[in-house]
Amino acid sequence: MAQLKEIRTRIASIKNTRQVTSAMKMVSAAKLKKAQDTILHLAPYETKLQSIIQNLSLGDVHFDSVYFDEPAADNILVVVVGSNRGLCGAFNSNIYKTAMLHTLENYKYQLNKGQVKFFVIGHQVEKALLRKKVDIHGVSHHLLDSPSYENISKLAVELMDMFSWGVFNRIDIVYNKFKNAATQILSADQFLPVKKPDDVERALVLPDYIFEPSEDEILNKLVPDALKMKLYRIMLDSQAAEHGARMTAMHQATDNATKLMGELKQQYNNARQSAITNEILEITAGAEALKKN
Repeated sequence: MAQLKEIRTRIASIKNTRQVTSAMKMVSAAKLKKAQDTILHLAPYETKLQSIIQNLSLGDVHFDSVYFDEPAADNILVVVVGSNRGLCGAFNSNIYKTAMLHTLENYKYQLNKGQVKFFVIGHQVEKALLRKKVDIHGVSHHLLDSPSYENISKLAVELMDMFSWGVFNRIDIVYNKFKNAATQILSADQFLPVKKPDDVERALVLPDYIFEPSEDEILNKLVPDALKMKLYRIMLDSQAAEHGARMTAMHQATDNATKLMGELKQQYNNARQSAITNEILEITAGAEALKKN
């Protein structure tokens, strides 16, 4: 009977766990839908803004903008975007591994000289980086709790200021790009300096523009806006990827709990049947003993 009680306790515990994971799955699904809608509404504006800057850059126009300058990459900032909470599978561990691999592949020399710093968004990734004892320049975990354009644009301005003041001359962002609920694409994008079109692209398109106001005024307005929008899109992508990863992880956990409950119920039924059989055998043996007496 003690074994039956233990199995019943385990079944009740797993049932409670399944209820929690199922609820978390539904919450993540609702948040994912909201994040997807936001990305969908943002995409046309960001695409058009990037297209305008690209078309201007393809022309035979000289832009005097600090954001296009490409000095020697001897002070690197790697922005790593993860999550504040766990229970989302390998979401954060994959980001951490990608950030370290990206740094070792592209900035190994600077890393050995102590010229690579990290800016972390997400408690979970920060814990992993601290264990690696890397140089963390700053954190901004609150952005994940309120990822509004206003809050994210402030960080974008901070990054642009650090670049324009020469604190860092290369800023990369490592994050999970959202593809679907089950798939996240690990990405490492160059945030600053802004990449210029190559000579082949320039040769293919030679637009002729009349500028009003001047080219520099247009660029100095559009490029910061485009960088703010790019960071906002990255944060939304990462947020949607996190919800997708958590929804998938909780779906798998719910399925595993259901499977385990089935196995325990079978085990319980077998144990109960065995206990009843033993009781019948004991009663029969007792009855036989009484007959002999």
